[in-house]
Amino acid sequence: MKNRIAIAVLALLACSCSTAGPFVTNISSDGKGNLVVEKSMVQMNAFTGTVSNVNSTTSTIRVLQPIGK
Repeated sequence: MKNRIAIAVLALLACSCSTAGPFVTNISSDGKGNLVVEKSMVQMNAFTGTVSNVNSTTSTIRVLQPIGK
């Protein structure tokens, strides 16, 4: 009986949540000629069946202008 309970608990812990990423979720301009890149990780909750974005970060990439323009 104890083995069955232990196996059931381990099975529940193994399939609770999984996280993948980070993935680029958006690329946009900041209005000054630079790029704003948003990245986040995707989390799947098996108990509720929901997918959500977690640990989002935003980075600005400076775009250099060519010489002579």
